[in-house]
Amino acid sequence: MSGDNQSAELFFQKVNEAFPEAIIEVKDFRGERTLIVEQEHLKDICFFLRNDEDLACNLLEDIVADDMLPEFPRFAVNYHIYSIAKNHYIRLRVPVEDPDDGPESVGPVWPVAYWLEMEVWDLMGITFKGNDRLRRLFLPEDWQGHPLRKDYPLGYEEVQFSFNWQAIDAKKPYAKD
Repeated sequence: MSGDNQSAELFFQKVNEAFPEAIIEVKDFRGERTLIVEQEHLKDICFFLRNDEDLACNLLEDIVADDMLPEFPRFAVNYHIYSIAKNHYIRLRVPVEDPDDGPESVGPVWPVAYWLEMEVWDLMGITFKGNDRLRRLFLPEDWQGHPLRKDYPLGYEEVQFSFNWQAIDAKKPYAKD
C-alpha cells in the first residue's frame, strides 16, 4: 500500500529478484501496490521483507481474508506490511484453494501474526500451517461455522416499528402478564 511509486517499484524489483517464481501478479489500485504471491513462498518473502536493509518491513499491520465465492480459488489471505524506518507499505495477497490447507504461519517473522491468524481462522475458517494456537477468539467455543464466509446462513430478526410493534412484542421471549 504505497502511495510512493518509487518505493512500490523497489518492493517489486527486490522481491522479483529474490523470488522470481513466487510472484503471480502485481496489482496497483489507487496508489496501493499488491503483490499476489504463491502460497509456498509466503514465509520466505516475509523474512526477506523484514531483513532486507532497503525494505526493512518491521511491522505486520493486519492479516485479513476474502471469500470470493463462486470464484476459484475461493479464498485469499492479505498481509498488510509496513516499514516504520522507511515509511512505506506493501500488501501481499495469497490465493487459498482449500481453507484447511492454508498458508504457512508468518508468526516466526512477526509474532503478532499468531493472533491475527487466529482472528482469520475464527471468522473465515482458514487454517495456517505451523500455528498451533488457532482457537475461537470472537465466538463461543461451541459455535458452528465461520460467519464471514459468503455461504454462511444469515440470521434474521424483524425490525420493530410503530405499525408492527405488537406482533414483534408477542414474539419476544420475556414473560408476559
